[in-house]
Amino acid sequence: MYPAGHHVAAWRHPDTAADATTSLSRRIAFAQAAERAKFDLIFLADGVAAHTDDLKSLSRTDEWAVGFEPVTLLSALAVVTERIGLVATASTTFNEPFNLARKFASLDQISAGRAGWNLVTSSNPLELQNFGNISQFAHQDRYARAEEFADVVLGLWNSWEDDAFLRDKESGLFFDREKLHILGYSGRHFRVRGPLTVSRSPQGHPVVVQAGSSETGKELVARTAEVVFTAQRTLPDAQSFYADLKGRLEKYGRHPDDLKIMPGVFPVVAQREGEAREKFEKIQSLIHPDVGLELLSNLSGGVDLSAYPLDGPLPDLSETERGKSRQQLIIDLARRDNLTIRQLYETIAGARGHWQLVGTAETIADQLEERFTKGGADGFNIMPPTVPGGLDDFIELVIPELRRRGLFRTEYEGSTLRENLGLKHPAHRAPHREPAGQAAE
Repeated sequence: MYPAGHHVAAWRHPDTAADATTSLSRRIAFAQAAERAKFDLIFLADGVAAHTDDLKSLSRTDEWAVGFEPVTLLSALAVVTERIGLVATASTTFNEPFNLARKFASLDQISAGRAGWNLVTSSNPLELQNFGNISQFAHQDRYARAEEFADVVLGLWNSWEDDAFLRDKESGLFFDREKLHILGYSGRHFRVRGPLTVSRSPQGHPVVVQAGSSETGKELVARTAEVVFTAQRTLPDAQSFYADLKGRLEKYGRHPDDLKIMPGVFPVVAQREGEAREKFEKIQSLIHPDVGLELLSNLSGGVDLSAYPLDGPLPDLSETERGKSRQQLIIDLARRDNLTIRQLYETIAGARGHWQLVGTAETIADQLEERFTKGGADGFNIMPPTVPGGLDDFIELVIPELRRRGLFRTEYEGSTLRENLGLKHPAHRAPHREPAGQAAE
């Protein structure tokens, strides 16, 4: 949910609102349009620092400098929507499990079971500088902390059984203490007693989302995630990732249907191919070189590319601790298509490494259908180039074509995010079998 659109230059487009990042009314309009179209969910990415300390590029963007805190924003959107899911990003590097579990459980209650947590780890040095007591984590250490963090959060979300609350005025019992459970977690990174002070929601607990594509990240996804956002530009790559990740679930006692794989898609759609190409070229022309280069540097693992000629090749990049899988995707793209630095940032300015589709509703639906039916995706994370125009184009042109093919709902299946994603209600798993009432006495 980029407020002006997913393209890095979207805010400059004549059909977008330049103040979209700080306009609640525009966010509400976005959410309500997506809900009318019957999208599964709204997804908010997030970071806890300005995107860059390069003021040349920072001063030319809308999304990199300012924006709303995601859970606060989604809480506001929860009261003006009824069915659409609300997923926010929060890092295991810069949070504590209890606070995060409480925040997302509250959003889940406020929205009547529509919340999701996008679990990420963080390595941006600018973010680290905003948390003085945190030092740089190596890739493996970040994921070790994340694994333990997820265990604590899930344990806290199981503090209460679904039917723990009696609310019996006659007896004076508000809850059944046999159905409240103390976590009592002690690990390398965290010691958390519990219980969580928020009850379970109509969907049990928030849906856990991730976007890991490194080996370590894929193992964490297979162990804990219920939805994964990913970036594969070709069908063979998508099929390989899909089969690999689904195949990892069994060793964690999980079924392939327990995880929904949703690649990102950047669609530029019009009624005619030529018109779609013109739309794409128009927004591409708005990319400022400073912004394009900074975006490429960021997606390449934070490597400074400013010393290299824009019309020269991408230099050899050393492996980074930051965004390993996305860095490799960028390198592979540059080498495969023999792209210069300028051509490379122009290529990723919209889709940012994800799958880019430019065409009519029929041609875009053909490609989505192929990837869906041939084992490359369970669904898609739609990234409209501009808002509202690019979102409206997808809703008005592509969705009717998908519905004609029987590939997109006409009504929501249920009232919770789990029901609409086809995920089962999580059974309560008591983190500690000693009744909480006895522990407290």
